[in-house]
Amino acid sequence: MALDASFFALVALILFFVLLAYLKVPGMMASALDKRADNIRDELEQAKRLREEAQALVAEYAKKRQEAEADAANIIASAEREAAALTEEARQKTEEFVARRNALSEQKIRQAEADAIGAVRAAAVDLAIAAAEKIIASKADSSTQQALFAQSVGQVKARLN
Repeated sequence: MALDASFFALVALILFFVLLAYLKVPGMMASALDKRADNIRDELEQAKRLREEAQALVAEYAKKRQEAEADAANIIASAEREAAALTEEARQKTEEFVARRNALSEQKIRQAEADAIGAVRAAAVDLAIAAAEKIIASKADSSTQQALFAQSVGQVKARLN
């Protein structure tokens, strides 16, 4: 058997495999791969946990958004009801004000009519008195005037007593 390069290559390969087995390199490689697999598994679990937390946060924010939208809708509805109530109250107050002003105007008109009627009556009485004075003055002489005066004084005395 000749010792050629192939033989030495085979011996070196066998020694290499024996050395690897002696130094427990396959075990170290397996443990390194197991460690790497454990790290990857831990990272996957952590990613899954973070994903679940993110989904929980999304669900929580969606719930809060819905609550905020409901609150906003309630606030808008309340504001609309309040505005309608204020509008109705303003309309009623305006109608009452107009009614009071109409009543006051009608009362002033009635008062003005009464005053005008009183003024016309007073003017008619003054005119009748003046006409009666002229007629009596033209038809009555002094003795008749004195008799009428005495009669009028007697009537006044009778009414005062």
